[in-house]
Amino acid sequence: MGYPSEENMSSSGATLPGKWGLIAGNGKFPFLVLEAARSQGIEMAVIALREEASPELEGIAKRLHWVSLGELSRALELLHQEGVTRAVMAGQVKHTKIFSAIRPDWKLAKLILSLPRKNTDSLIGAVARVLEDEGIQLVDSTAFLKPLLPEAGVLTRRTPDVRESGDIAYGREIARHIAGLDLGQTVVISDRACVAVEAMEGTDETIERAARLAAGKPLVVVKVAKPRQDMRFDVPVVGLRTVETMRRSRATALAIDACRTLLFDRPRLIEAADEAGIAMQAFVPETQPSGHPNAPNDFPNDVSGAKAR
Repeated sequence: MGYPSEENMSSSGATLPGKWGLIAGNGKFPFLVLEAARSQGIEMAVIALREEASPELEGIAKRLHWVSLGELSRALELLHQEGVTRAVMAGQVKHTKIFSAIRPDWKLAKLILSLPRKNTDSLIGAVARVLEDEGIQLVDSTAFLKPLLPEAGVLTRRTPDVRESGDIAYGREIARHIAGLDLGQTVVISDRACVAVEAMEGTDETIERAARLAAGKPLVVVKVAKPRQDMRFDVPVVGLRTVETMRRSRATALAIDACRTLLFDRPRLIEAADEAGIAMQAFVPETQPSGHPNAPNDFPNDVSGAKAR
């Protein structure tokens, strides 16, 4: 698989009719989606979350509106105003902010009260249903970024050694159970013992906490998608910051799910991992992504063991 560029980012969803909207959180994800969509002649209207999205979006988005996290009614009003019929959610919204920092409007407050479980998936899934009730189809968030989803195989020059492979196998088993409970998607392992489990703090802070607990012992990081990952939101992401955190924390290997994990700045990320001596490998997931019609299963046939760099 080649490295992504604006020219080779494509999607079966990109040719679908209707105006497109982008609901933007933090990080590089919204920028990548905007650039990839534009390379295919699609100009997205952007609804930027004031507490999360970068002000730099104003410099590249031709049509941008700011809303606060709790302003669901206002966001819907703006999407209709822009004539949006298809939307993508891109960019992280910190879990702690979703449930502690927002002041919901009446529509969002009613939605939160109706949730059987107060977790991120339940809330965003409910928002997705509201969008669809309003005639706005929420599409796979990786629809324009398929080249950033690695196939199965070793991604770096170095293959995980025997110790790391044992920790990866154990970590993937643990991580699948944790992800299935919607608690987190990352575990950190040392000598086949689980040192840290991700909750609301995010991957990098989980690795840092594991380093404090391990007191210098080498670590292995395992990040997985949920058993039936809905690719419309909360897709696992790895970026340069995670590799740098691993380097500082003496984490020597990273295992991810193939075709379900976005690698931002992929060439630079792999180069940084190689320089740090970190082994990265993508594994065939145990189960397939959500069967939602907007989350198409593009997972390839058995490519385990392929060199995917």
